[in-house]
Amino acid sequence: MVNAFRKLGIAAALGAIVIVGGLSGCSSMTSDHVDCNVVKLQTESGRSDAEIASAVGGSVEDVAKCHGTGGEKSGNKTTGESTPSPY
Repeated sequence: MVNAFRKLGIAAALGAIVIVGGLSGCSSMTSDHVDCNVVKLQTESGRSDAEIASAVGGSVEDVAKCHGTGGEKSGNKTTGESTPSPY
């Protein structure tokens, strides 16, 4: 009987570790970076850095960093190839 409780305790501890590890991975969904493409579009529509920072949930400094990059910081750059590469 004691063996069964010990195995149950070990299983519960491992399950808790898996759940905590999974939840800590979810924090990466709320990142601190600002999408420079959004900043570019909002700037073109006439919004200030403070308004954009408030809208995207970032800081004014992060929004200001996007002005020097020219947008396209998310990896959606064209490579110049006219045909797709094989997988």
